[in-house]
Amino acid sequence: MTLKKIILDTNFLLIPAQFKVDIFSEIRRICDFTYKILILDKSIQELEKIIIKGKGKEKLEAKVTLELIKHKNIEIMKTAGDTYVDDYIVDIAHQGEYIVATQDLALIKRLKAYKVKVIMLRQKKYLIFK
Repeated sequence: MTLKKIILDTNFLLIPAQFKVDIFSEIRRICDFTYKILILDKSIQELEKIIIKGKGKEKLEAKVTLELIKHKNIEIMKTAGDTYVDDYIVDIAHQGEYIVATQDLALIKRLKAYKVKVIMLRQKKYLIFK
């Protein structure tokens, strides 16, 4: 059985803070295979940027999300260069056993072109494969 890698996009990481959905137990519920959860270092940078430049609620959501990442001990994938996060995700996701968890419709469309499986939130309550 191959280990699949699930990349969590920045907007997906904000789901627990925004909608009170436990994305980790939901991923366990829908994935009946061996997997490893990863996030890009660029997602951490995006969250840190929100904390610095954001206002009120979004700033708090980003802080909660960073704490959750530390608490869950999620592996952080190093990236090189100044590539835009979505471009980087598309580049690596179609090169193997990757699944991408995102809410970004433009990114989902790009991933679908490469037949990459996507996990997304439905009805602000649960996760599905698309």
